[in-house]
Amino acid sequence: MLDLQDLQVHFPTKGGLVRAVDSISLTLYSGEIVGVVGESGSGKSTVGKAAVRLIKPTAGRVLIDGVDITNATRRQLKPIRTKAQVIFQDPHSSLNPRMTIRDIVGEPLRIHSKQRGAELSTTVGRLLERVGLPFQFQHRYPHELSGGQKQRVAIARALSVDPDMLILDEPTSALDVSVQAQILEFLKELHAERPRMTSLFISHNLAVVRFLCQRVVVMYLGGVVEEGPVEQVFANPQHPYTQALLSAVPLPQAERNNGRIHLQGDLPSPVDFPTGCAFHPRCSYAIGGKCNVDDPGWTATARSRARCHLLDHASA
Repeated sequence: MLDLQDLQVHFPTKGGLVRAVDSISLTLYSGEIVGVVGESGSGKSTVGKAAVRLIKPTAGRVLIDGVDITNATRRQLKPIRTKAQVIFQDPHSSLNPRMTIRDIVGEPLRIHSKQRGAELSTTVGRLLERVGLPFQFQHRYPHELSGGQKQRVAIARALSVDPDMLILDEPTSALDVSVQAQILEFLKELHAERPRMTSLFISHNLAVVRFLCQRVVVMYLGGVVEEGPVEQVFANPQHPYTQALLSAVPLPQAERNNGRIHLQGDLPSPVDFPTGCAFHPRCSYAIGGKCNVDDPGWTATARSRARCHLLDHASA
């Protein structure tokens, strides 16, 4: 359903070229829910936006359902919008405060299916009820809704064109825990109802990814460092960065088998990339003369794979 080939997204600034996404390749198959995790600034959201051409890639290719949209015009992108939709992180800013809920949810229907009047109201009401909101909510404005209700409106808007793929950019991070659970349960039910539905779920919450996704992609400083089935990666992480991320998950002391891994320093600047492995300045296992010089390639481990010189070293 989605194929990113050697994707690069760079932004020119006064301080230099920001390499937000640096040569990643990723494939999503029909029916999959793939999680993308990493620290803030790792490039997760940029990947999601580039995947549906909200941001134009600097290099590489983006294919949705086999159609290359890398250099597509606005007119050529219009039919793609019925195949792929985005649900953004902040429901407070993703909804127009001057529009009613009917107009917000109905806008894609007016554009793509030319619905008007009573037909539009009926369809919007049905979509609202599908996401757990009363039919009468279509006459309200966003400021009259809670955060969870706003996010349900955003989901209803995305589902209005019956897409085959959703890009979910941290859709529950701004919500209360109880509301998060409701939204996640709804997304799981949606995938059960529509086996062909494909989702790219961007999050920094590893527990949410483990609950919802079948496969996980770990990003660090614009690149992918590990990917594989969720249970495989969570049970036996291969890359030191993935190990550190999982170590940071809050757990009761009684359930924690070993100490936390404390990463040294901050995420390096995407303007000034480290040589060799991007993670080596913060890695306690870095091999001198190797990790700081050579960029590691992929090493397959069981059903997952990771980019780390330690894996090559262990194999040798």
